[in-house]
Amino acid sequence: MKAIKLLLGILITGTLFTSCIIEDDFYDNNGGDAVQPISLETLLTDYDLWYVDYHRTTGSGDVPFMSKAFTLSFQNGRLYGNNNLVDIGFTGNGYGIQIGNYNTFDMTLEVDHVLDGANDFRVIQTSGNEIKLVSLNSNVTYYLEGYQKSSFDYDQIFYENIEYFLQEYVGWEKTFASATGTINEFDNENYLAFTPENITTFYSSEDVFGTNIDLVNWDYVGGYEVFDVTGYENLKILTLDYDTGDNEEFELIVLNDGKIELYHVSSDTTYEFEGKVFLQYLKQGKKSKESVSIEGRKRTKVQRKTKNREKHIK
Repeated sequence: MKAIKLLLGILITGTLFTSCIIEDDFYDNNGGDAVQPISLETLLTDYDLWYVDYHRTTGSGDVPFMSKAFTLSFQNGRLYGNNNLVDIGFTGNGYGIQIGNYNTFDMTLEVDHVLDGANDFRVIQTSGNEIKLVSLNSNVTYYLEGYQKSSFDYDQIFYENIEYFLQEYVGWEKTFASATGTINEFDNENYLAFTPENITTFYSSEDVFGTNIDLVNWDYVGGYEVFDVTGYENLKILTLDYDTGDNEEFELIVLNDGKIELYHVSSDTTYEFEGKVFLQYLKQGKKSKESVSIEGRKRTKVQRKTKNREKHIK
């Protein structure tokens, strides 16, 4: 995961982006006529990455490739996307993989996706670096924010989409447990998995270290939930609610794109888990095992609750 910090606010100088349909009237600093618009092609290609803020999506419809992509990039008729968080910033020199082709015509973006076929969008620019894509084929609208690669917050995107990051490995293996902390039942659990079928189901196992992740016997199943923490952008709370009635609460920190830290609140124990078998979402995949499917992952809108918590001091 790139440790690149987001430049708060993008400086807009010179010509303001007013192509396509402008929801607000932009005028020059002297209060004169509206600024001359630029072409849709120029607007789309002026930014390296367009972050798909899926949590703001509106409408009851769906365009499959839009609900899989974290970022889109437009380059000379070629459409690129980052469908994974793991290795984002590195895959395809940061642009991801080519997922199709596109064409612009007046206010319309025409996309020919390698799997989903043709989809057309009406483009509305809502601010200097933000656009709406209104699907002309389905009842859905997507919000995209434009960034240069050098100013994109690769760290924060993991926390904004943490549920999907947890799904990008078949399972997570415990690799560290602190010497401090009281003995607890979670000490015995060495593997976790978060199914891509939804953002609510987890599995855990007491299998011994070094077990092939595809051969792990998932002893427990239950529901999980991720909470935001007031005052912290780089900290989440993870709760595991077992079907047996037990529940565990952790502070969750992303150490890198293959390792997470879980601080067990009730026992004051810190664990580290490493991702095993990366799942690259190029297209719909086959099942890795019966209990944890990777069939056709799609993002859904996440409405997280917030907890007030002072981060523990190591």
